[in-house]
Amino acid sequence: MKINLALRELHRSEHKLALTLSALAARHTTDHEIHHVAHDLAAWSENHLRELAIAGRRYGIGLNASPRTEPLTSPLQAKLSELLGHRPEPALMLLMDLRHLHRVAAGVSVDWELLAQGAKAVKDPDLLATTERCHPQTLRQLRWANAMLKVLAPQVMST
Repeated sequence: MKINLALRELHRSEHKLALTLSALAARHTTDHEIHHVAHDLAAWSENHLRELAIAGRRYGIGLNASPRTEPLTSPLQAKLSELLGHRPEPALMLLMDLRHLHRVAAGVSVDWELLAQGAKAVKDPDLLATTERCHPQTLRQLRWANAMLKVLAPQVMST
């Protein structure tokens, strides 16, 4: 069944989103709002990975319920963030990171939508319920990245 492929791809992309959010939190420790919100949003993706692993078992595929979502370089990124402080270069880097996060979250959102449509097609109410629980959180992750870009871009680009 092609639903297996959709589950695997969503698991892969959700894992990438968790890593992207964790890296964002590590790279921008001096910006407390970014750091803490990104860390909290990464936890949502970690929960989605557990949900996908449960769904995958019903389809006979083994998905890792808790893959590493903390980049290996997080301690180094955090230390560099502290050393650089509030210089203008980290602000540009933050815009680049948020832009990347937005693209990754948009892709994950599409994958959730595809899985929801697949769940409807194969008449799997449990899988559909999983998509209905998780996809709204992905949309919130996407909206947060978009909102932060709108708030930060004018001040970063004009200085």
